[in-house]
Amino acid sequence: MTDFIPTPTVAAPDIVRCAYVELIVTDLSKSREFYVNVLGLHVTQEDERTIYLRSLEEFIHHNLVLREGPIAAVAALAYRVRSPAEVDAAEVYYKLLGCRTERRENGFVTGIGDAVRVEDPLGFPYEFFYETEHVERLTQRYDLYCPGELVRLDHFNQVTPDVPKGRKYLEDLGFRVSEDIKDSDGVTYAAWLHRKQTVHDTALTGGDGPRMHHMAFATHEKHNIIQICDKMGALRISDRIERGPGRHGVSNAFYLYILDPDDHRVEIYTQDYYTGDPDNPTITWDVHDNQRRDWWGNPVVPSWYTEASLVLDLDGNPQPVVERTQASEMMVTVGADGFSYTRGPGDAINGEPAEEIGFKMGNQL
Repeated sequence: MTDFIPTPTVAAPDIVRCAYVELIVTDLSKSREFYVNVLGLHVTQEDERTIYLRSLEEFIHHNLVLREGPIAAVAALAYRVRSPAEVDAAEVYYKLLGCRTERRENGFVTGIGDAVRVEDPLGFPYEFFYETEHVERLTQRYDLYCPGELVRLDHFNQVTPDVPKGRKYLEDLGFRVSEDIKDSDGVTYAAWLHRKQTVHDTALTGGDGPRMHHMAFATHEKHNIIQICDKMGALRISDRIERGPGRHGVSNAFYLYILDPDDHRVEIYTQDYYTGDPDNPTITWDVHDNQRRDWWGNPVVPSWYTEASLVLDLDGNPQPVVERTQASEMMVTVGADGFSYTRGPGDAINGEPAEEIGFKMGNQL
């Protein structure tokens, strides 16, 4: 680890789940077209500068805020905490970490009450809140269902140069690790961490950061994801499909990655698994296992490893991006000298070791 983040001597705030993203977009009308007309998110409220959107099953005011601004970036990754007192706890916790904090009793955005925002030790703009305006949960509004309906905000994914440093910080904050990717030299390339009882509320991807790799919305079934692909094809915007559809090894989820008009990455995600037991085991993947990122062994496009969204400080300025100095997952697996393997059937039969069947990946991409 490049430096040590101390563990505060007070209790961490009790985080329930990831709740919303505040996204800065450069053309609000184009972003509205993408998120409302293409993806089908539901408008809670809007004006000439801001749109508040929510997914089908949500009852809090929003899961996504689109705010027009001069540069595409992420203004906040927001978590809901278990009670009003936990907002106080978050403020104390981050002050003891030496982080910059800002508290607003009336919230930073419409529909959210007392909240604290912080520039966390990794450089990300986190928000913690409890108070929120309740809105109609649309679960039984079958008249509003679309074939690719997005039902929940599932997780964030954050790019950071030092994954072990970030992992320790988030574990101190009360997150638990469901899965990670490592190599035989002990380098950690990524980790998935959760508060709710699924694979993750956020993930750490090793790379130049702080940046947001993606935000993810869940669907009920994988056919909903296929419908989104068909719709994007019919609209002649298939170039905005970056990767997928496919099934992840990590998380086991069916996935699709698409890019919004500002190149913010959105994952559509479904069918991961329950992680709520206290002894839920952490699954570790070898970085050279060809099925870790795609269960079917399909290669990852290089942009997925290199491109991500800037994040803002509390003054609204982009945080400086720090270069990762440890090994790059892309270069050790799909670069010019990359080497990956797929497994033989041994690991599926009576727990026997799997044969590693190697093949080159790289220049053909």
